[in-house]
Amino acid sequence: MTNFLIQILSFIFALGVIIVVHEAGHLLVAKAFDVRVLTFSVGFGRKLWSTQRGETEYRLSAIPLGGYVRLGGESIEEATGNDPREFLSKPRWQRVLVYLAGPAMNVVLAIAIFAGLFMVGIEAGNPTSIPPVIGVVEAGSSGAQAKFQKGDVILEVGGKPIENWMQVLIELTTRGGQPVPVKYQRGEQVLQATVTPKPDPRDGNGDTAGLYPIIRPQVTRVFPGTPAEKAGFQPGDELRAVAGDPVADGESFVKAIEARPGMATEVQVSRDGQLRTLQVTPDSDGKVGKIGVGIGMFQRYGPARAVVEAVRYNIQIVRDTFYILGKIFKREVSPKGALAGPIEIARQTGEAARIGPKYLISIMGLLSISIAVMNLLPIPILDGGQISILLIEEVIRRDLPLRMKEVISQVGFVMILLLMFVVIYFDLSKTEFVRNLFPGS
Repeated sequence: MTNFLIQILSFIFALGVIIVVHEAGHLLVAKAFDVRVLTFSVGFGRKLWSTQRGETEYRLSAIPLGGYVRLGGESIEEATGNDPREFLSKPRWQRVLVYLAGPAMNVVLAIAIFAGLFMVGIEAGNPTSIPPVIGVVEAGSSGAQAKFQKGDVILEVGGKPIENWMQVLIELTTRGGQPVPVKYQRGEQVLQATVTPKPDPRDGNGDTAGLYPIIRPQVTRVFPGTPAEKAGFQPGDELRAVAGDPVADGESFVKAIEARPGMATEVQVSRDGQLRTLQVTPDSDGKVGKIGVGIGMFQRYGPARAVVEAVRYNIQIVRDTFYILGKIFKREVSPKGALAGPIEIARQTGEAARIGPKYLISIMGLLSISIAVMNLLPIPILDGGQISILLIEEVIRRDLPLRMKEVISQVGFVMILLLMFVVIYFDLSKTEFVRNLFPGS
């Protein structure tokens, strides 16, 4: 029950912030163009709470799966044609900007979230900045069976050229249970092997076939009351050497520390571009030494670099989103594994909230940019659909017939309704209860 409550509250919080920011974009630009704003609602359906501020009613509604801004004279039925403050009385370019403002605010929110996370530091932040070089091959995995080795550089996965580890992740994890050819370079040789990512029974997505990137070891967490905390280790410290011996990866660092229980040890780290030497005495845990740090990838930048990296990361997310959508239409990826509805999003936000606030905020950033992309698709009743209609009208220099607009809106409503039913069905089929009830689902 506690886990369920965490999922619901974290989902409402995350989606609520994103909805408020999205609808605030429509509200602010509409008011900037002197359009009458009648209602600003977070949620749909029955009104739970409201307050009146000037001509605008701000309300909280029962179904927290979206929101809306109701503008004066937004529909032909409501427009009188005599009020210059009616939405349909405004030039088309202004109406386009009003519709565009919601997704634009979601993009701004996503950039702000990831820039903030990169400034304070985040574990395993941006896989696009990781080169496609294998650092670890999991024993017994498909990658091990294919005889991959540490230091192999991945050139292609499934015939697609590879530039960073994010692309490796996408190509492998979207092909659960399928043999995937991988071209790679070892020294001067260019070789090819086939791996089969292990499928997840919940959604059919695969793992990374036991292949993990080479990452210079960094401190991701310093546990309280440990030798590392007393020695002054900090998250983000890049581990360079132990007792004068260089360390190339997390495994070699752990082995070096484990070999020195109770021995005063110099550890060289790089912090903010400067080398530092820390004195630490590993605790004896059985027969091995421990200092109390988490090791992995930790990304932290200054303000200007953080904004640049956040923009790059969001651009990569958008590219990957359309790439995966293309694979769905080509039937190369299962929609069940690639699409998530409200139940799955609630589960993911709940898990992120339990891990820590930074992970929940990271999920919010991903949701915000995803909602921006979805809203800009040329689907009737979405912002992108309305913008498309206005652009068509601008090209033909006249309004589309009212009956045509009604039909377009009805088609768009049915499309969204069907999509909602499909993703909820996919969400339910990923739950353990439904999988046990219908083993073939």
